Amino acid sequence: MTLNFVKELEWRGMLHDAMPGTEEHLLEGMQSAYVGIDPTADSLHIGHLVGVMMLRHFQLAGHKPYALIGGATGMIGDPSGKSTERNLLDEKTLRHNEKALKEQLSRFLDFESDAENAAVLVNNYDWMKDISFLDFIRDVGKHITVNYMMAKDSVKKRLSSEAKEGMSFTEFTYQLVQGYDFLHLYKEHNCTLQMGGSDQWGNITTGTELIRRIGGGKGFALTCPLITKADGTKFGKTEGGNVWLDANRTSPYRFYQYWLNTSDMDAEKYIKIFTFIPKGEIEELVSQHKEAPHTRLLQKRLADEITVMVHSQDDLDNAVKASAILFGKSTGTDVKGLDEKTFLDVFDGVPQAEISASELESGLDMIAALSAKTGFLGSNGEARRELKQNSVSVNKEKVKEDYLITKEDLINEKFVLLQRGKKNYFVLVVN
Repeated sequence: MTLNFVKELEWRGMLHDAMPGTEEHLLEGMQSAYVGIDPTADSLHIGHLVGVMMLRHFQLAGHKPYALIGGATGMIGDPSGKSTERNLLDEKTLRHNEKALKEQLSRFLDFESDAENAAVLVNNYDWMKDISFLDFIRDVGKHITVNYMMAKDSVKKRLSSEAKEGMSFTEFTYQLVQGYDFLHLYKEHNCTLQMGGSDQWGNITTGTELIRRIGGGKGFALTCPLITKADGTKFGKTEGGNVWLDANRTSPYRFYQYWLNTSDMDAEKYIKIFTFIPKGEIEELVSQHKEAPHTRLLQKRLADEITVMVHSQDDLDNAVKASAILFGKSTGTDVKGLDEKTFLDVFDGVPQAEISASELESGLDMIAALSAKTGFLGSNGEARRELKQNSVSVNKEKVKEDYLITKEDLINEKFVLLQRGKKNYFVLVVN
């Protein structure tokens, strides 16, 4: 049984445009569709997630999803929304990236079961690598006019932009290569629908045109809106760059924080797009959030759902614990439970000072730790005063003037966390 995929996308705010007849075609029974994924890195970032979520909804609706790794197209570079060409990949890098991406996609799509609509991963390099240039221009190029290609928005924008380098022939032919992918999948896998971001409409419809002219059949196109943030800044970007799905590139703590820090307006939009929570439950969450926005109910549920989906329940639990260290009540045990990467993420930007491990052999006294050795506090007098007022902590535990910092206090055998009052932190790095 197939569910109404188009209606599902519609209420979630994930439908930008669809070719006439797409909804009816999908309701006829199980169909196949694909989304192209750029393999220029060995990890997806959250900018890819909308396309991945579309594939997952497609599979949940009873259809068969294809994830297409753009190995050949990744060697060219897509002009859509870009002002310059991409770096080209060699095959070894491409295969490494393909394997890593499949692993990540497996968290969303069922590739392994024997279900009729199990997902399939394909790489366009596999069918493009043996086609000669002469074959391509003879068998494919002659079916699409230059006038047709020039009329595409992605091409017009690049040609009319002020970029001095203009647009290379390689990039100009991108839509033909992407269009050929659709034709190939149509012929070999009966794939009748291509999905992507709204900036891909021109490339996708070139594919439907090739299916009509060469394949003698009918292909369909469906796009989702490009995700934006209410404040105008770019979705999926932080000061450190992309928000990646790979825990080694973006730690689960930072990943969790990204979603937790979204605005109310964005959280209401994102919870529909980036979770599988049903409509009624989302409406209830939105209503509760509006009654008490200070509780940030939407942001917390969004961050919880997507962190578990991309990482794991353990990673979420650790991220919540790490967040509480800065913003809530926590103990020395909580701090010592942080791995080094998370510790550095949590205390990113906090002032640091280095001391040698030998200074901890006989114990470092608190006055020196707060003043002379670190400059955390301005003078020995200020250090004594704060200690007397019981406002100094070592690793989240209150200490007095007679406390000595030893190797027992080390977090990850390397750090000691000093704190004055609620919000003033300082990190001792022991070498």
